[in-house]
Amino acid sequence: MKHYEVTFVVDPVLSGDEIKATEKAYEEMLKNEGCTLVHVDEMGLKQLAYPINKRSSGIFYCIEFTSETGDIIGKVELAMKRDERLMRFLTIALDKHGVKYNADKRAGLIGKVKKKTKGKPQDEAAAPAEAPKAAPAPVAEEVAQTDSAE
Repeated sequence: MKHYEVTFVVDPVLSGDEIKATEKAYEEMLKNEGCTLVHVDEMGLKQLAYPINKRSSGIFYCIEFTSETGDIIGKVELAMKRDERLMRFLTIALDKHGVKYNADKRAGLIGKVKKKTKGKPQDEAAAPAEAPKAAPAPVAEEVAQTDSAE
């Protein structure tokens, strides 16, 4: 089984029903072609890095799926190119590291920020110990005194 991920940006001026219908249409297309949907992530409304079609934001979706062969990719991308509701899309093939990363992210192992308690160190053994101070270098006066003593 090959793992794939398709991310697409839907035009935000569409109604909520049209946006959901766009997502469902691509989910159904993948299911009808024999793909297994692993995860569908609605990332929501996000700012774009640059304007697309005079829009500065878009609604992002990411669908992770598996397929026996990659034959479906051409059909899905052709449908996305023709769909005026989509602003951009990207389809990638995931390797074993990408699959593991996505699974860890869904499990909550990636992307969580640990909260620190105020005033109390979490683990004193984990805190770095102070490095011992090095002996000071000899001062130039000491060197001069040894030379004149000779």
